[in-house]
Amino acid sequence: MKKIAMLACGMLLLFSCQNQAQTKAAKATEKTKPMAKETIYQYKVTTLDGKEFDFSTLKGKKILIVNTASKCGLTPQYKDLEALYKEYKDKGLVIVGFPANNFASQEPGTNQEIAEFCQMNYGVTFPMMEKISVKGADMAPIYHFLTEKSKNGLQDSEVEWNFQKYLINEKGELEKVIGPQTLPTDPQVVDWIKA
Repeated sequence: MKKIAMLACGMLLLFSCQNQAQTKAAKATEKTKPMAKETIYQYKVTTLDGKEFDFSTLKGKKILIVNTASKCGLTPQYKDLEALYKEYKDKGLVIVGFPANNFASQEPGTNQEIAEFCQMNYGVTFPMMEKISVKGADMAPIYHFLTEKSKNGLQDSEVEWNFQKYLINEKGELEKVIGPQTLPTDPQVVDWIKA
């Protein structure tokens, strides 16, 4: 009887150890699996005039996202952005502007004031979204996607200043980050649009 009890305990111990090893192996596999990267298509935002803007409607298009400000030394980039949009919008480019007041309070206006400024001074026709935060504790969800490798699958980045550009390919994936000082008409932007 003792032999049977010892044999049963031994089998139980063996089974228990084997089960723990399998569980550990399964957990290790889970940790090494690459995270599924997100696309921009899962995001919905609000336009300057309060309407919903669904990025999934832009499937198959190239998207240039830019954080904007009305009282910045780089504000004249609106002119180049609009020219770029007019030239390439019928060839599959969409530019999406996100006004933000994160840098030296250079976008203090309301959504309505921003809309009037953009139209009056630069004739902006590309989609402009409501004012958001592009960094810090109140960062908008879409900017978490743009700046976090765990979400975009490309790279971690930080929005350095107004007019930083994020280039999204036709599959909704982040492809390139362009610094604020680089003009929208720079070859690295234009060549990307044409490619």
